Amino acid sequence: MTLAVELTDELFDGTKSAAMPLIRHDLSLSYAQVGLLAAVPLIVGGLLELPVGMIGGTGARRRQFILIGGLVFGGSVLAAGLAGSFAVLLIALTVFFPASGAFVSLTQSALMDSAPARQAQHMARWTLAGSAGAVMGPLLVAAVLAGGGGWRQAVVGVGAVSFLVWLAVAAVGQPVAGGLGETEPDQDSGWPGWRAVVPIVRRSGALRWLFLLQVADLLLDVLTAFLALYLVTAGRAAPSVAALGVAIRLGAGLAGDVLLVRLLERRDSRRVLRASAWLALLLFPAFLVVPDLGLKLAALAALTLATTPWYPVLAAELYGSLPGRSGLAVTLSSAAGLAGGLGPLAIGLLAQSFGLSWAMTALCVVPVVMLAVLLAPGGGWPGR
Repeated sequence: MTLAVELTDELFDGTKSAAMPLIRHDLSLSYAQVGLLAAVPLIVGGLLELPVGMIGGTGARRRQFILIGGLVFGGSVLAAGLAGSFAVLLIALTVFFPASGAFVSLTQSALMDSAPARQAQHMARWTLAGSAGAVMGPLLVAAVLAGGGGWRQAVVGVGAVSFLVWLAVAAVGQPVAGGLGETEPDQDSGWPGWRAVVPIVRRSGALRWLFLLQVADLLLDVLTAFLALYLVTAGRAAPSVAALGVAIRLGAGLAGDVLLVRLLERRDSRRVLRASAWLALLLFPAFLVVPDLGLKLAALAALTLATTPWYPVLAAELYGSLPGRSGLAVTLSSAAGLAGGLGPLAIGLLAQSFGLSWAMTALCVVPVVMLAVLLAPGGGWPGR
């Protein structure tokens, strides 16, 4: 049931991304408003999510937060599907963010606590479950459209699924690590207090991984959020073809996650991360400059495969840098997400001023920054 929570979270994200051209048309949204829909939930919702890691604790308390968050999670998805204006949709997505923090992030922390020696492998499986949900999102949109429905029916359907998952989570006992038979421990170091946080973070080297997580997200979730719009405007694709493009990206991500689970059993995770950054340095510019739509989608699939290790490896490194303090890792991730929320807003504002093609070109800096940090001795960050 642990992995079903992540699958549902990404199911909503994939559905929303594939339906964004329809949402933009239905609600008459500008590019700046599309950027706000991505940025404001990250910033405002991230502020609301900050206390989750501090007081979420472990054992019974963590389970209570997971269950409460799951209820709000499902309600916010339903509200998004029923939204009749930009303001209502923005509020629903903003509420969704802290709800996801309680329902999804605390479930993830329980998974990381269950087997500290295999955090990278468990995170790869967690990401695989999310990729499966993300692939199902655009397929759900395509199926609903083929049946004569619209984006609202697709989103409301995801809300119904989320309540079914919540019922399943509530029916079982403590979370189990991806069905592997390892239950979460009863104790961890919890929240150390504000005075102790700064020296702990400086000694741990967690800042390095927090920074890289936010940078990497620009070519992960942010790229996915703008992908359908980019294919429609720059690639001159029909909305149905753009939804197919999102499905191809998410399908390639799913295939990459399957391969990554096996790869991390045989190769050092940091070496895999560095190799993937070199590949992205070549593949993302190729995706942008190739004029043929078919070749552009092929380059997109290759790029997606290359960037598959980014989130699971970086997230596992973050948890590994803070042993026994998964709650602190959740809070730090939320805090870093506040700064990361400026990324989609910047892309939206650049697209509004110069066009979406130029805004996407700015993302070429992402693999450069990744390599600069990963290849520098010690990454230029405090740490062990």
